[in-house]
Amino acid sequence: MSTLSALHGVRSVLVSNLFVKLPVPKSSELSNHTIIVTGANTGLGFEASAHLSRLGVGKLIMAVRTPAKGDEARKKLLKLTGQPDSSIEVWPIDMDSYDSIKTFAARASQLPRLDGVLANAGIMTEHFSLSEGNEKTLNVNVISTFLLYLLLLPKMRESVQQTGYACRFVIPNSALHYIVPLAELEPTNPSIIGRLNDPEKANMGGRYPLSKLLVIYAVREFAERSSASGKGLCIINTPNPSFCKSNLAREAQGSRGFRVAEKLLARSTEEGSRVLVHGLLAGPETNGQYLSDCHVETPARHVTRDWGKQVQKKFFNELLKQLEMIQPGISSNI
Repeated sequence: MSTLSALHGVRSVLVSNLFVKLPVPKSSELSNHTIIVTGANTGLGFEASAHLSRLGVGKLIMAVRTPAKGDEARKKLLKLTGQPDSSIEVWPIDMDSYDSIKTFAARASQLPRLDGVLANAGIMTEHFSLSEGNEKTLNVNVISTFLLYLLLLPKMRESVQQTGYACRFVIPNSALHYIVPLAELEPTNPSIIGRLNDPEKANMGGRYPLSKLLVIYAVREFAERSSASGKGLCIINTPNPSFCKSNLAREAQGSRGFRVAEKLLARSTEEGSRVLVHGLLAGPETNGQYLSDCHVETPARHVTRDWGKQVQKKFFNELLKQLEMIQPGISSNI
């Protein structure tokens, strides 16, 4: 990482959390819309779902790993917003299981329309473990998220053709991508994903921010390639809710330093969720973009300079290869 990028990242968090008041989401056009939120039963996913329900979304699908917890969250939302029971459904999905994601996507492909997906489910851990053959943070935050995206992309485009409304696919990001250690991404490595899956070399202390940097690379590449395909626009963006009170960083919550920082700097979970809902409602100018404080923001120099562009291409090609092994032919959906 460059010193300038690191300073910009720190400044971004301080300015955003101390001085920026985020707008409360507003929309009067959601009564016919269907929107999916993964990880919807808690934290940012729950608060984003609450905003969407309050705005009167026609069908909110709360996609959760544990249906019983999803049912509890659904009841709470209905009580909070006063919307009809039929407006919210709970569907199971485990973002750590490719079969679960495939089953979910097949079900979602039968919906009459699909107007937005908030791919909120993610993990933060400093402990190395493998799932589906890949390091777990990489698998859940990146590979599985884009597996869901590509599996749903034909349905999202079909919906655009039927309704004239471009579907949004939104993946939460983080200003931590400005300060991520970059050694694991050197394009001279034979394989970026292979390097990240090596338990002897993995830098798990920097793995969560690195996963968010990889999301930016993939979002930029998917936006460019899907737009060039001529198959129809589906907006994909990656907004940063900034440092928020949530359960994501539960491993760090026991430290005194974290508790002090959270008390002084962290946004409420509700406020952070406003950024995610903005991404779901934002226009085509956000396609392929990193967002912060509800507007397009320039990402780190290790995204925009030549080195980053080289890494982006290399990682994207490896990601597509992984996705092809999971679901042969999936790259044709682009």
